[in-house]
Amino acid sequence: MIALFRLVALFFLIVLVTAGGLVMSLFLALSKDRVYYIAKAFAPVAKLFGLRVYKHVSYKAYDVPQAVYIANHQNNYDLFTFSHVVPHSTVTVGKSTLKWIPFFGWLYWATGNFLIHRNDRSKAIATIAQIVEQMRDTGLSIWMFPEGTRSRGRGFLPFKRGAFHAAIQSGVPIIPVVCSSTHHQVKLNRLNNGRVKVEVMDPIYTKGMTEKDIPELVAHCEALMKAKQTELDEALNLL
Repeated sequence: MIALFRLVALFFLIVLVTAGGLVMSLFLALSKDRVYYIAKAFAPVAKLFGLRVYKHVSYKAYDVPQAVYIANHQNNYDLFTFSHVVPHSTVTVGKSTLKWIPFFGWLYWATGNFLIHRNDRSKAIATIAQIVEQMRDTGLSIWMFPEGTRSRGRGFLPFKRGAFHAAIQSGVPIIPVVCSSTHHQVKLNRLNNGRVKVEVMDPIYTKGMTEKDIPELVAHCEALMKAKQTELDEALNLL
């Protein structure tokens, strides 16, 4: 019964947020905060699934005007956990096929997120160059999931390099964002599904780096994010 209520409520919430978001996008077409506002609308949905989200944002991250944010990608609940920490003037980067998904995809496109052809390497590289150009023109930050797909309990998947190319070419810092492990945490028929921790980490500056530095940069970020998730999981176990 609880599961049915949650799914029905989620459907109506998505329809409501989509309709409101599309209208908002019409009136705020030039705003840099369309994704930020939509994130604020999705964040409370975590409570619908019995999740209590605790967030921590590094004070150093607040001092960065533009960055490439990279986050671990676990499952569909990421939408309701990471939405608690989406910063101002930020858009995400996703597959071009997302725009065809009813409701969510329409909203994703309307709020100005960048779409890339991830299955076509030559187009993906060209799109990264376009994203870099748009970052320079608009001052927008971007949010990416470097794993490229949901890990679904398989641990961290190998990072793709697009986010790191974008950061180095733009000359902006990388800011890792990590969510505690949520695989199998949500049971739809269970009222309380526990706590989740999300942390925005210190910036990793890329000034002076070149493409040759990417392998080391990727390895460094992977190690930091894996260690942070372990730390967050252990902290939750102590609560």
